[in-house]
Amino acid sequence: MAQPVLSARSVLPNPLARRLFLHRHRLAAPPNGPGRAGDLAALIDAIGFVQVDSIATVARAHHMILSARRTAFRPQALDRLLADRALFEHWTHDASLLPIALFPHWKHRFRRYAETRADRWRAWLGDAHEGKLDAILDRIAANGPVTTADVGEGEVRSKGGWWEWHPSKAALEWLWHTGRLSISRRDGFRKVYDLTERVIPAAQLRAETDEAETVDWACNAALDRLGFATPGEIAAYWAAVTPIQARDWCRNALARGEVIEVEVECAGGSLRRSLARPDVMAAALAVPEPPGRIRILSPFDPVLRDRDRAERLFGFRYRIEVFVPEAQRRYGYYVFPLLEGARLVGRIDFRATRERGCLAVRALWPEPGIAFGRGRIARLEAELDRMARFAGCAELAFEDGWLREAAA
Repeated sequence: MAQPVLSARSVLPNPLARRLFLHRHRLAAPPNGPGRAGDLAALIDAIGFVQVDSIATVARAHHMILSARRTAFRPQALDRLLADRALFEHWTHDASLLPIALFPHWKHRFRRYAETRADRWRAWLGDAHEGKLDAILDRIAANGPVTTADVGEGEVRSKGGWWEWHPSKAALEWLWHTGRLSISRRDGFRKVYDLTERVIPAAQLRAETDEAETVDWACNAALDRLGFATPGEIAAYWAAVTPIQARDWCRNALARGEVIEVEVECAGGSLRRSLARPDVMAAALAVPEPPGRIRILSPFDPVLRDRDRAERLFGFRYRIEVFVPEAQRRYGYYVFPLLEGARLVGRIDFRATRERGCLAVRALWPEPGIAFGRGRIARLEAELDRMARFAGCAELAFEDGWLREAAA
């Protein structure tokens, strides 16, 4: 394939930008590797974190994210890393699994959360949970880990909160967000809370970083995983530093020559000014063309987390239609993007009916200009067969009329 010609204005052409972005998210190479132990830990470190989510129409989001990059991955391998304390669970933009080496950086987040969010929690839930904090800590210290089912018996649920938490549940979450409790494990999908000093290994528990060190790490690590980014995107990647801190870091990094400004070509041809490493062009050119196989992505995959960025890069407008009435939905509520090579070629509505052992395809909407002929359907079926096995289903079924018209 002929390489795009680079302009003298440091424009990163869209095909190169896509390939670099997918490469940094470990989707530009064949999904080979054992998908367990050190290989799995290295993969999670490379992409930074894995978002966890409770919806499992096919499989849990975190399992699908890893399976898209390692076809040999099985959920038990992730359970083993968690049991071995190679990972910890906390918040980025959402609940996520992170390499344990990052825990010292999260201590700044704990302190900032405690300082800036207390009034918001009181406005949201009232202050009843504050009276439960010491009792919760004392109970866990004396009797061991708890879940939300173990606390709050007879307590009245809040009427203002999204989840209508009772005070003891809110206390558990506050103590977790501020670092005094950690997630020991999950039973099913229910968090099990324990004292942080009983969950986090001693080396990471004792380690400290100053705030400037954490800002430098967070901004460098975000830029390296994104390939190119604005200051706002750098701040949002880990959600571990403030937008002001990220903006100041970018200005200073530019002055030191550690980053350059580059115009990134969007899918529609417009240019977006971003920051990148000085060797970004060479790095992008060195990325091989992604394999032509079709991969089914979780809606929470890192390449889709920033929906606006996905639309700019791939021309793929993607939203989960949570609050849209069924009759008004263009697609199903929870549909999965299809990645083929460096293009997002459609979205598919399918689910595992485990009592029947069947993975049922309800609908597929191609993107504009994408035809699902015999060859592409064969690649799709190969991926669906793999996903059926991954979800524990022996049968793959297609509903009548499953192949819809291309998306508008």
